[in-house]
Amino acid sequence: MSRIQIPLDLITSRLNIGDRFSGFRNTSLSSRFANLRPIGEFLDVKRFSKPANFAEVQSRVNYNLSTFSSNYTVVALLLSIYALITNTRLLFDIILLSGGLWLLGRLNGQDLTIGTFTATSSQLYTGLFCVCGFIFLIASPFTTVLWFIGASGVVILGHAAMLDKPIDEAFSGEAV
Repeated sequence: MSRIQIPLDLITSRLNIGDRFSGFRNTSLSSRFANLRPIGEFLDVKRFSKPANFAEVQSRVNYNLSTFSSNYTVVALLLSIYALITNTRLLFDIILLSGGLWLLGRLNGQDLTIGTFTATSSQLYTGLFCVCGFIFLIASPFTTVLWFIGASGVVILGHAAMLDKPIDEAFSGEAV
């Protein structure tokens, strides 16, 4: 029985994935948030309306995703913080793993000796990863990630679809 070969480079070249994310790698964090729009413009209640058809939804989403991209990044960051705060087991596991790796790094590869008990660094790393792995499985990280993806999609795409373009932008594409 032969294996199915999927040409991934053909799929990724059509989606242009490499070029879409190249801007994120080349920009610093301060320049990424340089175009952060004011909260009054981002939550302008007067501009919220129901789109008439799907073409208008597409037009609004394209405009708003490019205009408010930094604001949407902040919204996604806040939703991820909320997801970690509400999933205390996952937050505890991340803190435990980070703190454990930091403490084991401070040993500089030496053995830990407490009284007559001696543990090598490989035993300590193995124990840390086993404990954190068990807590990770109990913490339901996949549920948290799926909630984050769904909540971000609803909030960001909902905002982008409902927020109408400014008046000067709405008539810029029409022919006179």
